[in-house]
Amino acid sequence: MFERFIAGAAPSGTLLGLLQRGRGDGTLHALAAPRAEALDALYHCVCSDPRRDWQVENRSLYYARLCLELDAGLGPVEEHLFAADDLIAPDEQRCGLALAVLGHLAGYDRTDALVLLRRYAAAGGCWQWALDELALRDDDASLRALAPAVLGRFPETEEGDKALAEAVKEAFEPRPWMLWADDPVYGPRVRAAQERRSFDRWQRQLNSRGPRPDWSVGAVLAWADEAHDATGEEGGQQRHFAAAARCLAAVADPEDRPELLATALHGSAGARAAAIVHLASAGDPDALDLIEAATASGSEAVAHAALAAFARMCSTAALDRARAWAGRADDLGTTAAVMLACRGAAADAPAVRAALLRTIRDQGPDADALWALTEGAGRLRVADAAPVLRHIYRETTSSQLRGHAARALAATDPSFATGFAVECLWDCEESTREIAARHAETADARVVAQLRRLAADPAEEDGVQDVVRTRITPDGAAGSAAG
Repeated sequence: MFERFIAGAAPSGTLLGLLQRGRGDGTLHALAAPRAEALDALYHCVCSDPRRDWQVENRSLYYARLCLELDAGLGPVEEHLFAADDLIAPDEQRCGLALAVLGHLAGYDRTDALVLLRRYAAAGGCWQWALDELALRDDDASLRALAPAVLGRFPETEEGDKALAEAVKEAFEPRPWMLWADDPVYGPRVRAAQERRSFDRWQRQLNSRGPRPDWSVGAVLAWADEAHDATGEEGGQQRHFAAAARCLAAVADPEDRPELLATALHGSAGARAAAIVHLASAGDPDALDLIEAATASGSEAVAHAALAAFARMCSTAALDRARAWAGRADDLGTTAAVMLACRGAAADAPAVRAALLRTIRDQGPDADALWALTEGAGRLRVADAAPVLRHIYRETTSSQLRGHAARALAATDPSFATGFAVECLWDCEESTREIAARHAETADARVVAQLRRLAADPAEEDGVQDVVRTRITPDGAAGSAAG
């Protein structure tokens, strides 16, 4: 039914779009929709991870709770996990969300989820993830029973023992390995892998030698150029420039300033970027002019380094220059507006609001700059930014950015407590649920019921439950919203 949305998020107002984004309204709409339609959308999300950043955003508890509400079977999840390509090309991004959902369901005493996790840990491609989920929820006897299947993946050869030591090192949860280390049959091999892991870590620390330039300004600048030429990845280049700037901070003397200024203005890309980063971090009076020139240099690497250096500056002069640049319709203007959002005063509210509108118009509701601009709108209490914050809340595919928007709306929008705060109680992000627990108006009967559910749910985060309990009186009634 939803195949056409595999490549991207469905429209934000549809059931699938709401569930993909992890919005509270997704749960509420799914419970009101025909069960078959709701299950179809739920399975699509669990088996086709919709997160913009799967390593940061939360969805697993959100989908697990909906599975319980809909009494969803696990057949489609099993088919997804044991697909033909699972062993050929194991992919945590493909299987991780489904395994995490099974883990939460096992925590809610779904025996079928526990059995499926055990099967996958024994035979699946991403078995480490399943084993970590079981380590948190399964009993000792069942974990011990997995030892033959898991350790059988590693032949008793030099390469197999090396791979086993690597698996022990990468495990998030040590409990299964500790149980197996005490096993009379498998214990000697597991203990040897644990010892090898510790020795390898010590050896890496002892022998670690990264790239080191010669100890002079010219040599450091030449090394920065070499790094620029050799490193194709943008992130790798920027790390090299930052490292070169730290070296310059150690070797540069006041008499080197003319050379550094000339390099920062006319040097080759790597040396120029390193010099700009160094001068900006040192608070050189010419750094701001050099940054402005670098953003128009035509070199993407130099411009990126200059913008990052400006964003890290904390001086009053940098803040004053940000006020002058914030109206620009380029990356320098956006970076300046972000600085005002983070460090500006109430008088900077119009500039932050204008940057919010411009960024939404030019880059859409998932632009990176929106994180800081949204937080800034809340920090500065930009009341007339509420409409654009509501737009970000509805449209962004990032559940964490939506949480920032919710926090900003709590500070700027008088209708938040009776509006978005209500659905936020069902949101996929714990921080967003915590905001909702502080602000949601309890005149809505759904709010009172959900607060009680959250207070009693053993899977809910402690921070959320602490806030919920401040809203519920000893007799079970819900208190007023936070001011």
